[in-house]
Amino acid sequence: MNGDWLIRARDGRLCAYAYTPDGDAVCCRTERAPDHAWSEPRTVGGDQRLHTVLALAQAPGGYTHLVSWRPTVPGESGLVHSTHFQAHLAALDWTSIGHPNKTGDRTGPPAVAVDAQGRAHVFVRNRGGGVNMRAQQEKGGWGPWRDLKGRRLLGELAAVAGESGLITLYAASDDCLFRWRQQEPGGIPREDDKPLRVVARPDSLRALATSAEHTTLFYTDDETGGLWAWRGDEAPVRLMDAAGPGPVTVVRCSLDGVDCTVLAQRAHSGRVAFAAYPTELESAGAWWTESGPALPPDARIALATDADGRVVAATYVPGNPPRMHLTRRKNEPGLALEAWHEVP
Repeated sequence: MNGDWLIRARDGRLCAYAYTPDGDAVCCRTERAPDHAWSEPRTVGGDQRLHTVLALAQAPGGYTHLVSWRPTVPGESGLVHSTHFQAHLAALDWTSIGHPNKTGDRTGPPAVAVDAQGRAHVFVRNRGGGVNMRAQQEKGGWGPWRDLKGRRLLGELAAVAGESGLITLYAASDDCLFRWRQQEPGGIPREDDKPLRVVARPDSLRALATSAEHTTLFYTDDETGGLWAWRGDEAPVRLMDAAGPGPVTVVRCSLDGVDCTVLAQRAHSGRVAFAAYPTELESAGAWWTESGPALPPDARIALATDADGRVVAATYVPGNPPRMHLTRRKNEPGLALEAWHEVP
């Protein structure tokens, strides 16, 4: 899963996306009203069979873009795209957007970001170890696949739209972090002149728009066991020890009137660890506080804000049946959370 699978839809209701128990389709569940009971799972995008991989991004208008791989002929796959305009209604059917190398099997997990004009930009590794992009055009349809270069890329990509709507892409190799940035709306993202010489865990990258000027990349490393924040023009800052080995999820929100970044990660204990600090002020420090029951290693964690601006955290454990639990910030100072409860 690449992107925020727990999303606040345009009508304020939360919507959660996941794979079906058999793993060959995507389903969603939606609050029937803000902070109320949830709907039954509904299949997204029609009845096409999918591989167990999904990328999501939210457009400025509140709707959701989804990208996945689907099998085509034996040994080959292609990327497909869907748009979910209203969380309580059906999404558009999956439509093919092709393959970065024209034909072949999956080349890596896709990532998607949406610019200020609502155009989806899909990124995926190619067979040569670089990255390709295909973007929606202003007047409809999709532009051509474009080779953005890069080398020896590994793991998941991190794509994000900044407050300006311009898109930034991050990727990791075995010894570098790469960054591509749009210079104008609809432009082709350009790679920085020099990659950052650090060794990041390839599947730990998570990007967030943190100001009008910057996006921040969060990543972990094996050498120091640290969680790092990098805004591209300065050296990375070690925020604290990582709570565990898995990916970090982040959300920006207001806590007691302060613009804050909230982080969550499955800790070594299996519980969910939370931390918060003033956005872009890593020097203020942050520390983990664990919450909820222990989760298995394949559990997924998501953060969002609800219709009232409160932080919401969700966990999803695959299985048959899958299990989803939820908690919200209490109406009191700090980041105190309500008791976790299972979504029936």
